[in-house]
Amino acid sequence: MNNPNAVEKCKTFINCQLKDRHNADIENLDANRRPTITLSRQAGAGAVTVAEHLSRFLNEHDTSAPCPWTIFDKNLVQTVLEDHHLPKQLERYLPEDRISEIGSAVRELLGVQPPLWTLVHYTTDTILRLAQLGNVILVGRAAPVITGNLKNAFHARLVGSLDKRVNHVREFYQMSHTQALDFVNDEDRNRARYLKTYFGRDIDDPMLYHLTINTDIVSYEEAARIIGESILRRLPKSNTANASP
Repeated sequence: MNNPNAVEKCKTFINCQLKDRHNADIENLDANRRPTITLSRQAGAGAVTVAEHLSRFLNEHDTSAPCPWTIFDKNLVQTVLEDHHLPKQLERYLPEDRISEIGSAVRELLGVQPPLWTLVHYTTDTILRLAQLGNVILVGRAAPVITGNLKNAFHARLVGSLDKRVNHVREFYQMSHTQALDFVNDEDRNRARYLKTYFGRDIDDPMLYHLTINTDIVSYEEAARIIGESILRRLPKSNTANASP
């Protein structure tokens, strides 16, 4: 279920961006495009926590940002549905693990769900729109590949040992060790398959990312700071004059 507060933040962000674009010099939009961050992750590597720390860090130090830095994670599903006027019942078909080719073909023939390729197309389109706006943190959903040609996009990946990731999931979701292990293995497998099936890329390819962080040895808060400082260094000096990370 989507967090209502997170969805509301996304709506506020989009309204702010639209207002900013309306008032901007259209010819200078590309030159002044704000950064976008994509956050890829192994299951249990702390992406949700890192993203929250990162948004707080950037909202504190990126003092010239016209709109707040906003996370699009699970709330991206709601954004896709609203962006393309799809029925809310389709939400359950959008997670990264729903990509069984045989199951998709059968259900498409029976007319009980839209073609998954269509939903992936909608998701891809929404990610590109958000990335071009800037000031967004996009978690998962092949965002590093989708935004790979955008000069304003910065790609980070979070990794960790299986044991520590399982322990994090067990504590975060209040699962048993067996449930957490199954969750981590399933999520990793499904995310890799999603990227390979629809985009033909290997999720572990280091060339997809500017930065890979091992959260076994780097805390979530420090990981957020490393990524945030990388973003601040990429801003024009006039944008960071008042920042003091």
